[in-house]
Formats: sequence, structure tokens, C-alpha cells
Amino acid sequence: MRVRVDPLVCEANAVCVGLAPEVFDLSDDDELQIVRPDVPEGEADRVRHAVRSCPKAALTLDE
Repeated sequence: MRVRVDPLVCEANAVCVGLAPEVFDLSDDDELQIVRPDVPEGEADRVRHAVRSCPKAALTLDE
């Protein structure tokens, strides 16, 4: 499973960071960083929830 962000759509609301901080982070410039694009097996459900919860639908999950 791999997660991606569309930087042109993302507003860095940080919902995903709050839901899966092991995978997502915000840079000092308030840009979303995907720390672990290849989602660890134990984080899959949390990342799916984060992708569904993105207010701008800027995240994509390839399973």
C-alpha cells in the first residue's frame, strides 16, 4: 500500500497528521510531507481513515 498527496490540492489542514502521525507530517513551511509513503502494515487502517478524512481529498491510496 502506498499513499500520495496532490500538493496542488492539499491545504495542509493536518487532519491526516493527527490521524496517522507515523506516516504524515507538516514541514516548517506548512507543506504536507509523507514520511512513510509505503504504509507499514500496522498503520493501514489509520492511513485509510486519514485518506477518507482529508477535507480537500488531496490524498490517494494505492493498494
